[in-house]
Order: sequence, then structure tokens, then C-alpha cells
Amino acid sequence: MLSEDDRRLLHILSQDCRLTAEDLAVQTGLTADYIKKKIKQWEDDKVIAKYGVLINYDQLEEDRVTALIDVKVLPQRGNGYDKIAQRFQKFSEIKSVYLMSGDFDLCLIIEGHNMHEIAQFVSDKLSPLDVIQSTSTRFILRRYKQDGIEFHGEEERPQRLMITP
Repeated sequence: MLSEDDRRLLHILSQDCRLTAEDLAVQTGLTADYIKKKIKQWEDDKVIAKYGVLINYDQLEEDRVTALIDVKVLPQRGNGYDKIAQRFQKFSEIKSVYLMSGDFDLCLIIEGHNMHEIAQFVSDKLSPLDVIQSTSTRFILRRYKQDGIEFHGEEERPQRLMITP
């Protein structure tokens, strides 16, 4: 169970992982030594799984397509969906795998350079798997917000000057 201090420390780290232990100490009131030990422990325990950068590809001159592929599978006796999900994790094209409720069992997030590349992956590598019953692919057309970051905020409109008599 996390203490309130640790919960706050993780929240601040999740917002900006570039902060030093000294920066975090100022913000939390904890000591820099405690923070360094805690971060090391969380890294070892895989509580902190990765440090990363969120890129807004819409701002770049680079083609990038993300697809959400809902997959209905045949669960394996004794393993449920775990072995199938672990099998999907091995594909470098698949960025995320989620067990879902609803009509489909798993949701895969795949990134590629274009829709053709993703369609090729589905038809060549995913669909032939014997555990697949059906798939449904949806493409992300535009990202408005991801991980709490707004990509397309409301543009400020120039204010009209009030004219008074």
C-alpha cells in the first residue's frame, strides 16, 4: 500500500520524469536520499516500467498511423487469455495489449507508417493465428488528448475592443 507521500511522488514523476531527486524533494518535502532509494526500488519492482516522451506526430512531417484492433480469441484451457496475450506481446508491431470486457476479448494497439502496413500485419501475421476468431480494426484519425496532454487546444481568438459612446 502506498503512503500518501509516495502516491504524490509517483504522480509528480508521471507528469515530468526529468525532475531530479532534489527537484522532487522541494516539491514533496521528502529527502533527496529517500526519493532516490524509492525510485530505485520502484524501478527494480517494475512499478516504474518506463520513462518516456509523448510525441505529437501531427506536428511533424512524418506519416504515422495508430490502429486499435479488437480481437476475439479462443481462450486456452488453464491459461485463459494470458498465454495468448503473451504471444501477442512478442510482435514488435504491437505497442499495447489489453484484456477487455464486451464483444471482443483483447484490444491491440498497433503503430505503422500507413494503413496498408497495418492491414498487411493483420492479414499476414495476426489473422492466420489459430486462436483468432475475429478482428475489428479501427484507425485513430486525430489525437486530441493523450495521457492527459491536450494536442489541439482551443485557439485564442483576438478579443474585440469594446466601443463605448
